[in-house]
Amino acid sequence: MGFSIEGKTAIVTGAANGIGLAIGRHFLDKGANVVFADMDEAGLIDELGETADDGPARYFAGDLRERLTLANLLSATLDAFDRVDILVNGSRQLLPSDPLDMEDASVETLLQQNLMASLRLSQLVAKRMIKQGEDQEEGQLGAIINMSSIAARRTQPELMGYSISTAALDQMTRSLAVALAPHRIRVNAVAFGSVMSASLKGALKENSEYRGRIEGQTPLGRIAAPSEVAEAAQFLASEGAGFVTGQILTVDGGRTLLDPVAAPAH
Repeated sequence: MGFSIEGKTAIVTGAANGIGLAIGRHFLDKGANVVFADMDEAGLIDELGETADDGPARYFAGDLRERLTLANLLSATLDAFDRVDILVNGSRQLLPSDPLDMEDASVETLLQQNLMASLRLSQLVAKRMIKQGEDQEEGQLGAIINMSSIAARRTQPELMGYSISTAALDQMTRSLAVALAPHRIRVNAVAFGSVMSASLKGALKENSEYRGRIEGQTPLGRIAAPSEVAEAAQFLASEGAGFVTGQILTVDGGRTLLDPVAAPAH
């Protein structure tokens, strides 16, 4: 069965830079058709070129928090490739939160960006997968992979909104996995730790000591490359993971295994 995604059609959101871009490029390298979707049209054009209107790579720019934009994204994908087999919900936002500020709108903002946009697009795409598989008696009809974070399981009050939205995304993953299992659509998530994304690059530039703190709290002693998340996403998208659904695959170098409180000295 293997881990091939050759000939499949994938939508990847959050694909103008960082992890989403790495996943889209990796899927292309593995023979998939890929629609790169993001709000940042300039970034998409810079990465894919203005003439990405034929061949296996296309781009779509728009605000994925808008229902009409989501419908247009699916329509553009079907116009280009006639079907969709894989959805990677990689569009996400990270904002600081003040847990004691009642006027802080970060939780609501991040729930819309990190949860609701992914939920609505998953629902649209799943309905299409079901329709296009009406004559397919065996095998999976589709795979949905959500990009989550170990923040869903860690407690950092200054990232409260991000933690809440990713925890909700994990539960959404499990709920959709059960709901879509009878339709042979698998739903999983990748919860990553510190990955050299665009946002982390910016944070490291502002604070040179931050890298050492991250590496010191990661048993494998390094920051992951976006390609390592992309390979995990390929596994979950492939029929090699055909009996895997509702799982949160942690890619964090062992970081969530550590208890930051050291044992007492004897």
